[in-house]
Amino acid sequence: MSFILHIETSTKNCSVSIAKSGELISLKEINNGAYSHAEMLHPLIKEALLDSKLTMSQINAIAVGKGPGSYTGLRIGVSAAKGLCFANDIPLISINSLEILAHSTTIDKGYIIPMIDARRMEVYSAIYDESYTLIRETKADIIDEHSFCDKLQNHTVYFLGDGAEKCKETIVHKNAVFIKNAFPSAKEMTQLSYDKYKENKTEDVAYFEPFYLKNFVATQEKKKI
Repeated sequence: MSFILHIETSTKNCSVSIAKSGELISLKEINNGAYSHAEMLHPLIKEALLDSKLTMSQINAIAVGKGPGSYTGLRIGVSAAKGLCFANDIPLISINSLEILAHSTTIDKGYIIPMIDARRMEVYSAIYDESYTLIRETKADIIDEHSFCDKLQNHTVYFLGDGAEKCKETIVHKNAVFIKNAFPSAKEMTQLSYDKYKENKTEDVAYFEPFYLKNFVATQEKKKI
């Protein structure tokens, strides 16, 4: 029996869950349209522990959504996960946030393309089949009317995530299906993390860094004239 605490902060959805041997026993998350992770993450962790009637000393591992996604969100989530691992001498498990997002839907046939917003008409995306097998690795894509046309030609393609929302008017095809209101959630991490835990696929806590994919670019405030 194992208890794993999950943290997912790659988007505006600040999400925490606890699972017992891969089975979800508590989920706490907030998505208020803003990045409130710095204020909300640790209270959500405390709520999940209380809800599960557990203490940190009973947690066997921490799993974190490693990105890609929001630079600030990932930094907050990974820092919290590493701190808890250090303090409690437990292993760290990382999961690609696009894989987490892909598991929020099920399809009979076709492709799942999870998308996380990367500003303007750029998204972080990957491609999975109906069995969640990775078909194309994570990339930063600039979206235009020709994007994913090779997959759309003969297959139904399911787009989801906050990156997909802004692509509806650009990717126009009879085989394109857009799934609304989908975000990476700690709810979808439970079995993924448990599989890695059983196989001892853990990270070096001291050196682990989020999967940013792109360098952080600070936005400067425009000077008032």
